[in-house]
Amino acid sequence: MIAKKTICFLTTLTIVFSSFTAFAGGGSASGKAGQVNTPEGIKEYIGHHLADSHDFALYSYTNDAGERKHFGFPLPVIVWTSKGLKTFMSSAFHHNDDGTVIVDKGDVKLVKIHSKIYELEEGATAVAFDASHHAENAHKVLDFSITKSVVGMLLAGILMLLGFGSLAKGYKKGAIPTGIGRVLEPLVLYVRDEIARPNIGEKHYRKFMGFLLTVFFFIWILNLLGMTPLGFNVTGQIAVTVCLALFTFFIVQFSGNKDYWKHIFWMPGVPPVMKVVLAPIEVLGMLTKPFSLLIRLYANMTAGHFVVMSLIALMITLKSQFGAVGSTGMSLVLALFISVIEILVAFLQAFIFTMLSSLFIGMAVEEHDHH
Repeated sequence: MIAKKTICFLTTLTIVFSSFTAFAGGGSASGKAGQVNTPEGIKEYIGHHLADSHDFALYSYTNDAGERKHFGFPLPVIVWTSKGLKTFMSSAFHHNDDGTVIVDKGDVKLVKIHSKIYELEEGATAVAFDASHHAENAHKVLDFSITKSVVGMLLAGILMLLGFGSLAKGYKKGAIPTGIGRVLEPLVLYVRDEIARPNIGEKHYRKFMGFLLTVFFFIWILNLLGMTPLGFNVTGQIAVTVCLALFTFFIVQFSGNKDYWKHIFWMPGVPPVMKVVLAPIEVLGMLTKPFSLLIRLYANMTAGHFVVMSLIALMITLKSQFGAVGSTGMSLVLALFISVIEILVAFLQAFIFTMLSSLFIGMAVEEHDHH
């Protein structure tokens, strides 16, 4: 019964998400700049979805005057400039991304160019661009802003706190988990029995369960949020995957026992000459493991979003041939098909990252019998 309810819920969720995604791209086909019925517009549309942003642009439309309008809400901008800390809302840039809107904070002027915030040189009143459209009289600032990806991570954290808080209350009362706890419990047991125990071992696995559960549900929830109309692409940001991989890397190195380090720097059971040859290779292997973690997660999630957005953009460009109803229907069918695969990929990528992390940890804490 629970399995049937879960399947029905995921199916409904997929249809809703894919239909929202399909209609979200259905802007006017007037041919204005930034529309998705031109090659430049498609590139901008996909790039906007994949990139991080200082505001939420839920959807866009073209009014009767031919002006492009965006519907969403701003986020706090927090930057450290040569004159100290500056804070304001991103609406001050008026959804402008080409450096023409200057935010004057009295002793410093700020502009946003290609989604990055720059500080104008002292005395400058406008941005000077070179032939490659790079700012010549501005430099980057330290950006601590609450961006769209940061909001996504905070939302995922809140959902995890609420879900596991409910599960913990149920266990304290000694009752069978209900509600969201009934969904989380099988996944927790799956991570414990199918990932942690086999790869780390009965003796050490409990020590690392907190990390493995956190990284599994964090990635999984963020991947599912990326399928909503909110347009999150957190696990498709290289900085996020680098941080997740670094957590695994440091846990592995600080948890490694003497056998682990001996196998890296002075491999037992091989001639001394080969030990000298193998040591640099093993050290290189220490670095390639977290690199494979971050690249796999980043590349797969980015590719999935790219395919979905490309199919929707393709249907919009064919609107003139199929008509509004036909193009929307085809867009919905294709988005539904890819969204079903994306739900599987969302779980699969969380599983792979957690599985490999547990495998690397298991290799570090494994005790060898060299006799």
